[in-house]
Amino acid sequence: MMSYQKVTHVLFDLDGLLIDSEIFYTQAFTNVCAMYGKTFTWELKKSLLGFQGRECAEKIVETLDLPLTKSDFVRECQKHYEVLFPNVALMPGALQLVEHLRKTGVPIAIATSSSEESVNKKMQSHKRFLDNFHHLTMGSSDPEVKQGKPDPSIFLVCASRFPDKPRPEACLVFEDAVNGVKAACAANMQVVVVPDPRIEKKLLKDATLVLNSLEEFQPELFGLPPFPN
Repeated sequence: MMSYQKVTHVLFDLDGLLIDSEIFYTQAFTNVCAMYGKTFTWELKKSLLGFQGRECAEKIVETLDLPLTKSDFVRECQKHYEVLFPNVALMPGALQLVEHLRKTGVPIAIATSSSEESVNKKMQSHKRFLDNFHHLTMGSSDPEVKQGKPDPSIFLVCASRFPDKPRPEACLVFEDAVNGVKAACAANMQVVVVPDPRIEKKLLKDATLVLNSLEEFQPELFGLPPFPN
């Protein structure tokens, strides 16, 4: 069995990992592109996973040659988000894992590329869920997070906001995207990835552990309290 390093703190990505929001981003992007006769493909989506909103908009506008500025594109998407985001569901195993870690005293936080406004929209029916976390670091609206993933900045900033300021090596990251895995590795943190099943395995080779679902996670592998039997 592979050996993992013991950790004391856990950082979670949000979109596509704890909440099933990627489908809504895809829906919004698809709708906006279709208005201009363009197709938002999986190939393009794959290249965007883990990026901040502004970077996504820029890449889509450039790649598909849309007659819009990136600000226009973001504005058009917002109209779709208003309708779609209130329906977002938690991913399988998310509630069980997060509540277990909180109840057993493991400090946990969220490190998301999303802005505060976007998180509030997506989590309006899951406010109690967010209460489990010590803090949320929201990259797109956080002045201390200078660059988006794959830059390690968001994970280092997030870890620094625990009162006991753990070393990066003592933190475990949960991610779903290749850029998130790269960011965690660059931050010198172990990373568990629950990827979109269409992502090629070779792109995930740097992850510490690859799972099909959060439900498969065994906390004791990383020295965390095991689930009660």
